[in-house]
Amino acid sequence: MATVADIMERDPVTVAPGDSVESVIAVLRENELPGVPVVDADGAVAGIITEADLVISDESADLHLPHYIELFGATIFLEPLKPFEHKLKKAFASTAADMMTADPITIAPDAPAEEAARIIAERKHNRLPVVADGKLVGIVTRLDVLDALHG
Repeated sequence: MATVADIMERDPVTVAPGDSVESVIAVLRENELPGVPVVDADGAVAGIITEADLVISDESADLHLPHYIELFGATIFLEPLKPFEHKLKKAFASTAADMMTADPITIAPDAPAEEAARIIAERKHNRLPVVADGKLVGIVTRLDVLDALHG
């Protein structure tokens, strides 16, 4: 039975949390990647950026202020502010940390390839960071998993 370590790409391309949006786009373009892990100075995965993070979809493009009422001089929001804040942050992102999906799902190198396949299929991800001892050691892609399961 193949493990994630057997099929993963070692030394994946990464970006740092402080990298500019422009440099992240350049890294994706130069390496022809659909996504890239965001790794801090200690080698830990802080997040992941995919092409979807770089585009504000039509449903997310509406940055209307959540409904609110004013009562006794206070503004009371009738909807949660978190989704609005998240959309606003992504719309005006200037660094990788601003646009990344934080705390992405990861997998251990000794996990079976079938487990990686299940996570990729269930979560509809194309890239899954491989983490050992809190540090990024590789990345496993949908294609890596398909090759392992059908090879």
